[in-house]
Amino acid sequence: MDELKVFTGNAHPGLARAICDYLNMPLGKAEVFEFSNENIFVRILENVRERDVFVIQPLSSPVNKNLVELLIMLDALKRASASRITAVIPYYNYGRTDKKDQPRVPITARLLADLITVAGANRLLTIDLHAEQIQGFFTIPVDELTGLFILTQYFRDKALDNLVVVATDIGISKRARDFAAKLNAPLAIIEKRRLGNTGATETLDVIGDVAGMRALTVDDEIDTAGSLVGAVNTLLDHGATETYACCTHPVFSGPAIQRIASSPVKEVVVTDTIPVPGDKKLDKITVLPVASILGEAIQRIHTGSSIGAMFE
Repeated sequence: MDELKVFTGNAHPGLARAICDYLNMPLGKAEVFEFSNENIFVRILENVRERDVFVIQPLSSPVNKNLVELLIMLDALKRASASRITAVIPYYNYGRTDKKDQPRVPITARLLADLITVAGANRLLTIDLHAEQIQGFFTIPVDELTGLFILTQYFRDKALDNLVVVATDIGISKRARDFAAKLNAPLAIIEKRRLGNTGATETLDVIGDVAGMRALTVDDEIDTAGSLVGAVNTLLDHGATETYACCTHPVFSGPAIQRIASSPVKEVVVTDTIPVPGDKKLDKITVLPVASILGEAIQRIHTGSSIGAMFE
């Protein structure tokens, strides 16, 4: 492992340290900070020539600052003659903008793919993209991991009886079906629609039977928690006895924490692809670590082993 180096920006240094603990190696030394004029400065403080380098940087809040940090780090490593640079982006923001669904709008998810590649990344490692086709936006290899196994194991250990898994919309139904299969539970689907470009949604109906059952909603991310609260209320209106929720990415923007705190949802289970600061932690929010799957994937990429075998 002498040729392997792991660096991080300021987006989630705790996750980077946990990954290095799993790999039993030190975190790479680098200066990454912002000048008073908001220009970002990066300096790699150790030799990376001909090394296999991984940069840990989820595109979490502040999104655009963390994105620019990542791009500048990739450029610095490329100019320092790193042999291979893998951008480890546990949470890939702008994933919702993956197609032209209105006139004269961008495909920002594709633009980010181009920026990351041009900056110097030779490979991308990520977790649960919002849409699988985003992999095709890249001209470099993409390894997409999933938090599915971590989340299903948690609920398997809870051994909730009379459980139904609920997809929060049609788009997540395939992932939710896999989730339900691992828990030997039936599947229901929330039918909803987005209202303009505000991020607001309207819950229309529940497809499937949830009456008299514990309902567990599954999504890739929770942003403002508007969809979550709408889904929970609709499920209870349709006769669910209690509700749980889980997702991979805890964005928790705007009024999310207040909405979760006041909602009847019993527990919200997420992973730490995005840092969850103290002011966003509630007794009903459980955070599961992803450092082990990222660390294992990094080790397998470095040694040329199969990533898919991790989930077999």
